[in-house]
Amino acid sequence: MAEKTIQLALVGAGMFGGDVHLRAYADLQRFGIAGQLARVGLDKYARDLAPVKFDLVAVATRSEASAKKSAAFFQDLTGREPRCFHGDEPWNDILKAFPDLDVMAVATPDHLHTAPVLAALKAGVHVLTEKPMCLSTHEADEIIDAAKAKNLIVGVDMHKRYDPDHLRIRDDIQNRIGTPLYGTAYLEEPLEVSTSTFKWVESSDPFSYVGPHWTDLIFSYYKSKPVSLTAVGQKKRLIRDGINAYDAVQVRVDFDNGMSINFHNNWITPADFEGPVNQGHEIVGADGKVESDQQYRGFRWWNAGGGSRTSNNHFTRDVLRADGTKAYIGYGVDSLTVALVAICDVKFAGATRDAVAHLYPTAEEARITCAIVDAAAKVRDLNFHYLSQGQGAPVTARFGDEGITIIDPLNRENTFQRIYERPL
Repeated sequence: MAEKTIQLALVGAGMFGGDVHLRAYADLQRFGIAGQLARVGLDKYARDLAPVKFDLVAVATRSEASAKKSAAFFQDLTGREPRCFHGDEPWNDILKAFPDLDVMAVATPDHLHTAPVLAALKAGVHVLTEKPMCLSTHEADEIIDAAKAKNLIVGVDMHKRYDPDHLRIRDDIQNRIGTPLYGTAYLEEPLEVSTSTFKWVESSDPFSYVGPHWTDLIFSYYKSKPVSLTAVGQKKRLIRDGINAYDAVQVRVDFDNGMSINFHNNWITPADFEGPVNQGHEIVGADGKVESDQQYRGFRWWNAGGGSRTSNNHFTRDVLRADGTKAYIGYGVDSLTVALVAICDVKFAGATRDAVAHLYPTAEEARITCAIVDAAAKVRDLNFHYLSQGQGAPVTARFGDEGITIIDPLNRENTFQRIYERPL
């Protein structure tokens, strides 16, 4: 029997790529994918995919030093060092060096996802990309069209779908609480993310960065599309450090099933907060309510000099093996696993994109979030301008069969601005 191998390359090895992606691919390289499948309800694939080997052949970052650091880390985990690439567009060099590449994982900054994704698809390579898939609805269409043309998978890392608490809500609790009425979802990142970890925060905002987790989660619960939104943002804290970026953004989205959800995000949480992030959501239904606190799950400790701390042991955790190494599991890995199952089904069983679309968070589903992020950014900026002039926050966005329309009542010459002309 011919050996079955999936060759992967990772572009971007920062906070998430250099940790979650590299450690997930290290376990795949050492032990394959079969052991992960029961976690995501795909154990029926375990026997067929058990022989499949995974090989991370390349790591690429902007700087040579970071690429070498990531490759060395992977070698420590697996005993095999991937090739290093660096530069402004290192994905092009990878695609030339590995014409048989199967998967390109993209973990670049938010505003730099589209170029490597499209380059991979043009070369006939499947994609795993971090959220948001892109920041533009038009770019989302480009990605989807390119993937369809060559029967390629674009898996989007929407890992909050796989949190066991969220799976319970999706599969059980939402049916108990009845028709959804309204809700709130929040994710508040530490200040170090916006001041030191990322150098690109002026090209993004906290909602565009982490809001997609929640917009996708709400979509995964109800499969309901947006019909309108409004958004505001504040600039107070980061300006003090010379960073012209939003501290916080609040977006209210109304959906076609009648529910209204408020999304609150910031990246200025003080360093002495007890958890890595503050996060949670709640939904009120016609017959009940669900509250889910993903920051404090009942696990807390404190020690001299360390303060009181909490930890999310569901996201990723180490499981000690008998040989002293550590398996790396959690819902942070699960979203990558399901997309790789779909890719294996396409490559080894000749499946079509449509046939495996139910297995993973697809580009088509991610397009909904891209549209929300796209419209919210434009509404947010206009409302920020008007608020600074003491004129309130009157701007909204409408989604419909005609596309996406920004409604700006203070712009008498162009009150209705069509920014996208296809239905969602």
